[in-house]
Amino acid sequence: MRGVVFDGARVRVVDDLAVREPGPGEVLVAVAAAGLCHSDLSVVDGTIPFPVPVVLGHEGAGVVEAVGAGVRHVAPGDHVALSTLANCGTCADCDRGRPTMCRRAIGRPGRPFTRGGEPVYQFAANSAFAERTLVTAVQAVRIPRDIPPASAALIGCGVLTGVGAVLNRARVDRGDSVVVIGTGGIGLNVLQGARLAGALRIVAVDADPAKEAVARRFGATDFLSSVDGVRDLLPTGADHAFECVGRVELIRAAIDLLDRRGQAVLLGVPPATAEASFRVSSLYLDKSVLGCRYGSARPQRDIALYAELYRDGRLLLDELVTATYPVEDFDKARADAEAGRVARAVLTF
Repeated sequence: MRGVVFDGARVRVVDDLAVREPGPGEVLVAVAAAGLCHSDLSVVDGTIPFPVPVVLGHEGAGVVEAVGAGVRHVAPGDHVALSTLANCGTCADCDRGRPTMCRRAIGRPGRPFTRGGEPVYQFAANSAFAERTLVTAVQAVRIPRDIPPASAALIGCGVLTGVGAVLNRARVDRGDSVVVIGTGGIGLNVLQGARLAGALRIVAVDADPAKEAVARRFGATDFLSSVDGVRDLLPTGADHAFECVGRVELIRAAIDLLDRRGQAVLLGVPPATAEASFRVSSLYLDKSVLGCRYGSARPQRDIALYAELYRDGRLLLDELVTATYPVEDFDKARADAEAGRVARAVLTF
């Protein structure tokens, strides 16, 4: 079968991948569409260290092809969106409703794929850039059949991360002020999360002025090309500032833009060894700097919720899909994504 493999030196679309059958508690999914996320590119450029060879992709949707013993919540033929969270469901963090903190879901890559008889790693417990992938049962979330696959695919990463950061991690309240630095795939979902939460002032910041129209469509009340202008709009600062780029100087800017009791939420991914600085005294008025993994999501609950919000016209998905590419055109999709010509490139099978 076809898939996108990174061998440590280059990325190739291959046609000789194989994936094993599902064991107990596992689900085999025929992938219909998969979004090309910045995290996939970060594996290739070394920002995210990962063992190779690896099948890339982690933002997908498709149809259940087979299930292993003990799987009851999905069946062959069901349409599903995939999460990257292979949490165990039984540890203390899972029991407290914090599956993103499950230690079994971090740093234990499996190898369900083979190529030429040699095992191949799975990225983010997902590897959606393959015609078929194998996930744990908890990662497959049933969704309505009428959601287009290219739109449904984006729920499992960009939407969970961006909207979840607003609703689950920052807990933005009605009337709050929000600054969103960077309006790529994650930033746009932060914008619409802030809109859903009822934020009164939502300021989008992006160096590319061509992004203003789409930022406003997703919920921005104001658009700036630099953080320097934020204080003109919010003289006392913001209740929440979300850094969605992954640059240390913008992390510092997000912290400096906070009002009293404000929160800076870090979503961008700088290099693993990057260090950011800030004035310690700037935090004493009950300000906070928050990390956020995967939107602090509970995927079985949140993916189903976001699917219904989409069907109700309150959550935008189709508008995120700026271009679709057959998997054979991965190189073009990657080039367009790296150049910022698309908010989200989606591969189709």
